[in-house]
Formats: sequence, structure tokens, C-alpha cells
Amino acid sequence: MGTMDHTFDRSSLGAFLRTRRTALQPEDVGLRRGQRRRAPGLRREEVAELCTMSADYFARLERGDGPQPSEQMTAAIARGLRLTPDERDHLFLLAGYRTARRDVRLQHVSPGLMRVMDGLAGTTAQVMGPLGETLLQTPSAVALLGDQTHYSGNARSATYRWFTDPDSRGRYHPEQYADNSRINVVLLRAAVTRDGPGSPSADLADVLLRTSDEFARLWERHEVGLRWSETKRFVHPQVGELELYCQLLLEPDQGQSLLIFTATPGTESHEKLALLTVLGTDHFTAATD
Repeated sequence: MGTMDHTFDRSSLGAFLRTRRTALQPEDVGLRRGQRRRAPGLRREEVAELCTMSADYFARLERGDGPQPSEQMTAAIARGLRLTPDERDHLFLLAGYRTARRDVRLQHVSPGLMRVMDGLAGTTAQVMGPLGETLLQTPSAVALLGDQTHYSGNARSATYRWFTDPDSRGRYHPEQYADNSRINVVLLRAAVTRDGPGSPSADLADVLLRTSDEFARLWERHEVGLRWSETKRFVHPQVGELELYCQLLLEPDQGQSLLIFTATPGTESHEKLALLTVLGTDHFTAATD
């Protein structure tokens, strides 16, 4: 747990939020500038929406007379304001948290990837953490794969879900199950080798060795060097089979990656992906959850 203490500095927090808000430009977060902007930076209500909180709550924090934000709220502010990791850590200290919980820290998407995602609003894309945690999805990605951001604990890892929850395989073509299992194991082994004993990746491997016979059997092979294929086959409950290309953009400092799914123009998969993008999550999530 992050430790809450009595160093919550309202006035410094307010000043810090104000400077970061006025430094952000509409273009930085995928908004149109419009004609009627007089003050520099974003409006309070725009930042509040980016942070998924009320404009009144954000205004009170900025004025220095708001309540102490929770760790989750502080993390949401850090993401909404597109803070760097150093700025995020500073924000947590101002909010009265000596150390942020590790899972809260890991959910912070780098500003560079946030900027790319802001420009990909109409694309099927998502940001993944180092252990396969889905940190951010565009609406089209939610329509394709379901909402993958709501899990907690070990289940946040797609690798953990792959070996422990049969439902997690539902959107993938059965012919790719065996390869997907092998690649998941190989990539986790690479992470354990890199990060060492006692690391989150080593902990995850230990849990899976105890809970999944398939994982344990594949782990014994000591395979290395496998990578995801650029071509992925999906089975969607409404639109059926899709064959998509998956491009990967890596952010090495934080171990995060951006996945972008596309289809060859003129193919049936391209039409289906366009349908998912247009109809979005509202149409599909109710029927698939």
C-alpha cells in the first residue's frame, strides 16, 4: 500500500496542477483549439474530463481548498495531465503519499504514448504494460476485444488470464491457441531472466507454475526467441472472423507497448473492423459482456 501521511500540501498541489494545466495545449490531448480561447492552456472542465472527475472537484484542488485525493484519483490526474514519471512522483508526494502503490505506478502511461493514443481515437489500438496489463484502449479496441482495463490483481496480466480463465481465449481463433500459449511463456521467461528473482514477472511465473498445468509443461521446455506474429486472427461474437495486422510500438523506459490493429483495405476483415470502429463499444459491449 502507498502510505498516506500528513504532508498533503494543498497550496503546492494547487499551484502544480495550475501550471501543468496551463502548459497543456488542446492539440496535445487531441482536442480542437476553436476560436474562443483567451486563457493559455486547457480549461478546467477539459482537464477534469481527461482525469474522469468533476470540474468542481478539480477546481477545488487547483484553488487549494479540496480534500486529499485518493491514490487512484492522484493516478488519474497524472494520466489526464500527461505527466512524465518524475512529475507523477512529485504529484504523489504533494498529495501526501510517500510512495505510490506499485500497481498504481505501473498504470501510468507515458506522455509520449498518451500523445500517440490521442491521435488514434478512430483507430483500434491499446497500450500494454510490461506484464501484459491493458492500460488504455480506444473505443474500437474495446469493441474488438472487450474492456480489458477493469481487472485487478494477477488478472490484470493477459498472460495470467490466458492460462487461468478459458473465457479470455474467446475472441481468438482456436487455431492460434497453441502458438499463443508458447509465445506467452517465452515472453514471460525473457522478462524473468531480465528482471531476476523476486521481480513482478518472477512472481507471476511462480503463480502460474502452481495454477496451470499447461503453463508448467511449456515452462519446462525452456524455449526462447519466439515473437508475436504480425497477423492475428480473431473471432468476434457479432461480426465473426477477422484477420488483422498488429503493429507494435515499444516504450523501452517503462516497458510499455502500443498495439495498433489494422486490416488490408478491400478485405472482409477491413469492412468488419470499420464496422466495429463506427458502431463502437455501445453497440457491442452489452451483447458480449
